[in-house]
Amino acid sequence: MNTLVVGAGTMGRWFGGCLAADHDVAFADTDVGVAADAADAVGGRTALLDGEERFDVVCLAVPISVVESAIERNAPRADRVVLDVSGVMRGPVEAMRTAAPECERASLHPLFAPSNEPGNVAWVSEDAGPTLAAVREAIATRGNHVFDTTPEEHDRAMSTVQARAHAAVLAYALAREEVREEFHTPLSGPLAELVDQVTENTPRVYAEIQSSFPGAEAVADAARRIADVADDSAAFADLYAEAAQRTDSSPEAGEEG
Repeated sequence: MNTLVVGAGTMGRWFGGCLAADHDVAFADTDVGVAADAADAVGGRTALLDGEERFDVVCLAVPISVVESAIERNAPRADRVVLDVSGVMRGPVEAMRTAAPECERASLHPLFAPSNEPGNVAWVSEDAGPTLAAVREAIATRGNHVFDTTPEEHDRAMSTVQARAHAAVLAYALAREEVREEFHTPLSGPLAELVDQVTENTPRVYAEIQSSFPGAEAVADAARRIADVADDSAAFADLYAEAAQRTDSSPEAGEEG
């Protein structure tokens, strides 16, 4: 099975690495040097970004903002499977259905940074067959839990586990003041570590998540509600109880690596 990975960034390398042990993997990127580095890292090769070479599998590992146009351009190069690992599902699934109606199709989202593998991988497939089954098995063989979802459920969940979570962590980072390490509590210490984890990554990725999924405004509204009842112990208790109830009953509960 020969595979083209369009986009040789972190997720493109991860996907290529999942298949490279048993299959031929080629990388194409707007930066040919990045594609070459990815190929070297997994023992693959490079391919032309706008070439005519065909592949059994074409994977789009590009930013959310360009994934649909990338599908339109590159899906015709696939003989069997087209899939994406962009992090959003509804738009890509529809784009792949239009651009590659005869192919097996999937949208998948590793819910972790590749350095934290193994973890959970959200999976949506259409017209699945043996080639796509082999791709899924290669991902699961690395210890990952691949679970089925729908584009609607996934994108709704991302509003909580990504957009709201990132907004809350960044808001704390902007609001906090520096304190000596000895002052940190069992709550503030992990929060500070989360700030470090988020702010050490690429701002563009987090910006695309905020623009793709609603959530930041809800976090801002929630913070304002807390501030508004800070001097009213009864109202604060009601808000606290509401928060506890949401934690116990949320259908979107989960973790992000």
